[in-house]
Amino acid sequence: MIVKTTKSSIREFWEDAVAVNLVRFETGNGPRWGVAMGSEIAPLSGDYPTTAALIEQGEADWREAPARGERIATALVKILSPVTAPCRLYCQGANYRQHMIESGMNPDAKLFNMFFTKADASVCSGREAVTRPAHVKLLDYEIELALVFRRPISSAVAVTAETLPDYVFAITMANDLSARDVQLPQTQFFKGKSYRGFCPIGPWLTVLERDEFPRIDDLMLELDVNGAARQRDTTANLVFKPAETISELSTFANIAPGDVLLTGTPSGCALRVPPPPVRRLLQVLPERVLWKLFLNGQGRRPQYLKPGDRVSARIRSRDGAIDLGEQATDIVGS
Repeated sequence: MIVKTTKSSIREFWEDAVAVNLVRFETGNGPRWGVAMGSEIAPLSGDYPTTAALIEQGEADWREAPARGERIATALVKILSPVTAPCRLYCQGANYRQHMIESGMNPDAKLFNMFFTKADASVCSGREAVTRPAHVKLLDYEIELALVFRRPISSAVAVTAETLPDYVFAITMANDLSARDVQLPQTQFFKGKSYRGFCPIGPWLTVLERDEFPRIDDLMLELDVNGAARQRDTTANLVFKPAETISELSTFANIAPGDVLLTGTPSGCALRVPPPPVRRLLQVLPERVLWKLFLNGQGRRPQYLKPGDRVSARIRSRDGAIDLGEQATDIVGS
């Protein structure tokens, strides 16, 4: 259903809004883009088949969309991932202070980022079910703030807090779902984190104005499983901030508009790593024995996701002015 809104409500929207939320959705006639406005969407007039096309061609369209007055009820549409494939998914590991401590590392002694990638086959909407592969028993969750790149990078760049808006188009929410029983025993980060559906993104892209970018450093992350709190932290506790991370990433990786950087997850994952003294003792064991002990021990932890679980995730500023929306991910069996 499409409805019209008054000029006064449009004016009130722009006066009250701090960040613009761009949503990709479907009503049965193919994917479209719009500006999320509470329970309604102001659709864009143009056709942007990829996230890169929206970034490169759509700014005037999404800035004008609320003033055109057309609205679509959010309840009547299917929310799609706001990140389209093909794209690169770069990831940071162990980048929150407490998560590093929980993993047996010293955040004050960390000298460089841990980088890895996920396949873009893992990208899905933050509002759709995810299938746990039949061979995966240790499925873990990882809420993350994600950055969507604005421009190409093909050589080393020195990004600062002041120039960060030149490189980042929007922020969004991602869940770096991980098959720990593949990732760790097989030493396969890429494989264990890339099964289809293992990267719910969205529900939308939050586009910040230049003067709003400092607020990236003070966003609250919350993830629940079946209504029980699992992860709680703020981006103030990131060890490596976005500007220095992009600078380091640019020394060895190319970046295109619409590519994504997942900035790490807080503590509270299902995975529990033994403390350093225990790890040193375990290292003398034969590899087969070591991983059998790991799988048996982790298998007793009820925190790992199983079919029937629902993962809910939220990222927002304390005052609610910047709101990356809410994910609702149902885990189903294969």
